[in-house]
Amino acid sequence: MSEPSLSELPKSGLAGLKENWRSDLLSGFLVFLIALPLCLGISMASGFPPSAGIITAIIGGMLVSRINGSFITINGPAAGLIVVVLSAVQELGEGDAMAGYRYALAAIVVASVIQILMGVFKAGRLSSFFPASVVHGMLAAIGIIIMAKQIHVMLGTTPEKGSSLFSTIAQIPHSLLNLNHEIAIIGFTGLAILIIWSILKNPTLKMIPAPLIVVLAGMGLARYFDLEHEHMYLFLPDAHFLPHHEETVGPKFLVAISENFMSSFYFPDFSKFATVEFWEAVISISLVGSLESLLSAMAVDKLDPYKRHSNLDRDLTAVGAGNLVAGLIGGLPMIAEIVRSSANVNNGAKTQWANFFHGSFMLLFVVLFPRLIHSIPLAALAALLVYTGFRLASPKEFAKVMGVGKEQLFMFVVTIIGVLATDLLIGVAIGIVTKFTIHMLRGVRLNNLFKIHFVIEPKNADSVVVSIVGAAIFSNFMSLKTALANLENGKTVIFQLNNAYLIDHTVMEFIHDFQHNYEGQGGQCQFIGMEYHDTFSEHPLAVRRMKRNNMSRRKSDHYGV
Repeated sequence: MSEPSLSELPKSGLAGLKENWRSDLLSGFLVFLIALPLCLGISMASGFPPSAGIITAIIGGMLVSRINGSFITINGPAAGLIVVVLSAVQELGEGDAMAGYRYALAAIVVASVIQILMGVFKAGRLSSFFPASVVHGMLAAIGIIIMAKQIHVMLGTTPEKGSSLFSTIAQIPHSLLNLNHEIAIIGFTGLAILIIWSILKNPTLKMIPAPLIVVLAGMGLARYFDLEHEHMYLFLPDAHFLPHHEETVGPKFLVAISENFMSSFYFPDFSKFATVEFWEAVISISLVGSLESLLSAMAVDKLDPYKRHSNLDRDLTAVGAGNLVAGLIGGLPMIAEIVRSSANVNNGAKTQWANFFHGSFMLLFVVLFPRLIHSIPLAALAALLVYTGFRLASPKEFAKVMGVGKEQLFMFVVTIIGVLATDLLIGVAIGIVTKFTIHMLRGVRLNNLFKIHFVIEPKNADSVVVSIVGAAIFSNFMSLKTALANLENGKTVIFQLNNAYLIDHTVMEFIHDFQHNYEGQGGQCQFIGMEYHDTFSEHPLAVRRMKRNNMSRRKSDHYGV
């Protein structure tokens, strides 16, 4: 399939609105239907009021879409930030949920200033410093934490207060044996719908967003069970051979939201600014938010049928500006969100206006129909989050990482255990230290860990040779990435790799993406010296190390000494 020409690309700005408003309006509406329940669920799972997620989606759509550097991403709250935000609320609030919420808002404001500065000083490329397997391990750990906490909500039970994560996981069997039957029926129905929808092949049915059906089914069951009114009921009252289960149900199992949207705004409290816990929250929110946002934006670029490329630094600045506004008025932090962005592409969105319309529909709905939001059961939203958590930590993810190489799976698992046993920042740091250790065991010299040795020189008028010497790994290839980004389009780029001792998975992935993008813009890429390397698995992007019989060919200066 040929690449779209410049004349075929959708226009941007007001001209883009005039040209593509029909497709963008429809996609924005369909994305809004997916986003609404997720915003509510993510918000409550983060220890924030339900309206906080909606505030963020409105700002992400109506403000960030006007200033960001991407084309079809959707900005809003994401499951990946639940863990860091909830941790900030609990650590800073010390048992007082409202105080913790306002302290966390202050942490979001400071974190957003850091994000804006990162964008302004073009730090978007720093996302490359985090090895792919460590980032995936972090996300899988977040998925496990979300599932561990939300399964209890889905079953209508509450784990013991102050429980550690492992205690919360250990209490799942107890919750299953003592579930609230009406609430659990709503939760399991939602989960069943999501599973069925994921294996459906019918394109017409697939057009209906699964989260919308989960919410509608949940609202129908909540009405049938009369959750609007506090009451007790007996489960299986006529089954004399079983002990009766007396259970209380009522409005506490529904979303609690104010009918006046203006009363949903809260302001940050900076009184813990000088504490260690506050800065831990700031670093966690800015690091995880920036990483996820950049990775999502890059992933969405690959889905764009027009092959456009986001300006990642501008995108980071825009997300930071959105987070600044959200934090000042009571919203969650946002990222460029991958699931909603993928739906946006599949629904035929052409420009940023789809994101704008998604935010506009969110604002209209929350102003006009707050009573409808109140009738959504928490168990239906918990089912959405349990399913989201499972997708982050599914056996498929483990198999995918294993396919790249055993050492990648080892780092992936070490990061997961590190995050679950300590916290997010320490877990990621453990993963990175593990990767450094593996590289050093494979012979990478200390002075090569952070410094790459490469030369770029013209071969003739139409081709350029990129010679890499020594090790090219996640922690040292930034300068190579910058140099390749400045190459003129339309040439033949020859990668000379016969003196490259080690090329890790992160760099292999980067070279693969560079080749895809460069050839998409009319250039060509060739590789010389790949035959001198052994791979650590059958995967095309697996780690490559120079074969032993070629080691003697290399001179000592190839090590950079």
